[in-house]
Amino acid sequence: MNAYIFPGQGAQFSGMGLDLYENTPLAQELFEQANEILGFNITDIMFEGTAEALKETKVTQPAIFLHSVILAKTLGDRFKPDMVAGHSLGEFSALVANGTLTFEDGLKLVSQRALAMQKACELQPSTMAAVLGLDDAIVEKICESTQGIVVAANYNCPGQLVISGEIEAINNACETLKAEGARRALVLPVGGAFHSPLMEPAREELAAAIKNTTFSKPNCPIYQNVTANAVTNADDIKTNLVSQLTAPVRWTQSVEQMITDGATLFTEVGPGKVLQGLVKKINRASETVSASFEKQ
Repeated sequence: MNAYIFPGQGAQFSGMGLDLYENTPLAQELFEQANEILGFNITDIMFEGTAEALKETKVTQPAIFLHSVILAKTLGDRFKPDMVAGHSLGEFSALVANGTLTFEDGLKLVSQRALAMQKACELQPSTMAAVLGLDDAIVEKICESTQGIVVAANYNCPGQLVISGEIEAINNACETLKAEGARRALVLPVGGAFHSPLMEPAREELAAAIKNTTFSKPNCPIYQNVTANAVTNADDIKTNLVSQLTAPVRWTQSVEQMITDGATLFTEVGPGKVLQGLVKKINRASETVSASFEKQ
């Protein structure tokens, strides 16, 4: 069974999507449509912008979404998922790919989500840190015993967990984690504490936007970050998408469940190969490939 997986924030690079735009009329049409929907030329930033310009949350999220979704659409008949999943933001790309959301609605929601998250970041300075080489249970325990807000945010693969929270709490937790034997506990260059209680203002804003958006019955199950299980009910998908902002991304558990449910090939659709690397660390026997378009 073929599982299609869609990357999240951090996969962006300068020049992303340009090959699609230059070689496929469908991609060109969708990128132009995206510029109109967003009200600014995101293509200029994607194709020619600096790494710094691309790092801004309100740009990064729609840019990665567009690269992933437009690539999936250019695959045509070759795009035949039995199941889909996306890492954080990638969940929205996955929902367009499996027919739950239209391209236009998906892009609008991603844009609203990005702006809401940026606002939440500005309300309270916060950050995230990558922890390598410790069991999840030890990391969770240290988060719980650290003063202030600090939580497990991204279960990326065994021995790689990202924590999220207030700056001081993150710094203190990192010191304790190193003392406990973490190979690394490194503060990340991100705008704020994604997938933590500090995203509550953004969660409320996104909930209102999702409530007013049509979600269709998907063509295949999506394995959502919050539950790490197959979901096909539109109302459940909505609920999980809203919860995702303040809840952890259970990527390790999602991939394990997809394998249990029959996934034999994982095809990454979008910029980079981050998810393929994580899948291999979760299950070395899994086959992984990158989706590639054909010139039209």
